[in-house]
Amino acid sequence: MVSGWRDLPDFGSPLPRARTEGAAVLEDLPDGERPVARLRFVDGDDLFVSWIWDHQRTAPRMTLIGRELVAPALDRLAKALPSPLPGESGIEALTRALAGGDLVDPEREQQLAVLLTSALIPQWLGAELDALEEAGLRPHLRIQLSPSTAQLPWELLSTSGVERGIDMADASVLLPATLRNDPSRAVSPWSPSSPVVTVLDPAVPGFSATSELGSVLGTIAPGSDLARAIDDLGCRRLPRGEAFRRADVDRLVLAQALADAGRLLYLGHVTASTHALDARLHLSDPADAPGATPPLGAHRPYSAAEIALGAPGLEPLRAPNRVALIACDSGTDMRFAEPTGLVAAFLHRGAEYVTATRWTLPTEAGLRRLVPGLGDRAEGMLTDAVIAVNAAHESDDPISALGAWQREQRRLWTSTGDPRHSPIMWGAFATAWAPEPVLL
Repeated sequence: MVSGWRDLPDFGSPLPRARTEGAAVLEDLPDGERPVARLRFVDGDDLFVSWIWDHQRTAPRMTLIGRELVAPALDRLAKALPSPLPGESGIEALTRALAGGDLVDPEREQQLAVLLTSALIPQWLGAELDALEEAGLRPHLRIQLSPSTAQLPWELLSTSGVERGIDMADASVLLPATLRNDPSRAVSPWSPSSPVVTVLDPAVPGFSATSELGSVLGTIAPGSDLARAIDDLGCRRLPRGEAFRRADVDRLVLAQALADAGRLLYLGHVTASTHALDARLHLSDPADAPGATPPLGAHRPYSAAEIALGAPGLEPLRAPNRVALIACDSGTDMRFAEPTGLVAAFLHRGAEYVTATRWTLPTEAGLRRLVPGLGDRAEGMLTDAVIAVNAAHESDDPISALGAWQREQRRLWTSTGDPRHSPIMWGAFATAWAPEPVLL
């Protein structure tokens, strides 16, 4: 049985190039420089995969993978995730994924990882990553996924045995160059002393705590790990006052708080629509809040279009350098032909790093109720993730810091099989990085 790309047949057919051996990736790499590659997936009748290493810009790689190989793997991944499939309700999707899905069963999750690897990772790229690992180098892969591959978790892909992609490389989301390099885009400054705006489980007008847009955290006890992590922000935290379940943080309050902030930590609800610009953030906005997004009863959602472009009576939002959107399907940009969702909106308005989720995040109550054998040990699964993302965004390198937490979770998952460390939670997070555009 194959266990990773080191044992796989070549499912792709690389175009003829001068460098097809894995060890060739080490050529021309300056001493002390971290290898960085831009890896792109493009949908057609088949799947096009191309990548280029920053230190070998004259030697791009490309391969074509047949759709008949890709489709079964992506179908199985979709069935393993808690995001609704066509015709499913939210609770049906959660029940399917949590009660018996691949991501909560160690053996089936390993099989899924092998299947995804064999179908989607060219052997040529795998050989290069092997060569870098043998040389003691940890590359950074900047990955631009296509709509069909948008939920692919690099961190879970199987390299050999229990080792996964997160063990070999740090990965980040690469948005299209037209967005990253927009000459009108200006990246906001960052300092460890910058204010941090926290919007944690905001109360949505017209929706009770137990409703569809209700509380995602439940009661947070004083002195809990999450409460302490937020308290540690001290006087940097904005808005002042209560940290959790506030009913007074709407889009205008948020804009005022973000005026000089370095970070935004949002934990709440995001809902997607039929196009990326209509992805919606749910704050405590009443129905008469300024904007163009149609109200939901007593509440007006805050759309990606309004964040990026403004609306009548509403200015575009000023984004801080670092944004965390801990919410269901908050990173859905790449599922659309025009990837202009919430991640792109915040990057366009000044963010350099945006951490978001690839799929629906289950609450601890849902995990406790649905995952076999988990029970009360579900406590802390979501809040631990919030703490990890918060700590990563406080660090010099949010991508590497979040990856370190994911590697530890991977180690616990594959060594114990404990569903408390299932990738259903930690595998959902990915960070988009778009530094200041280089003007030529």
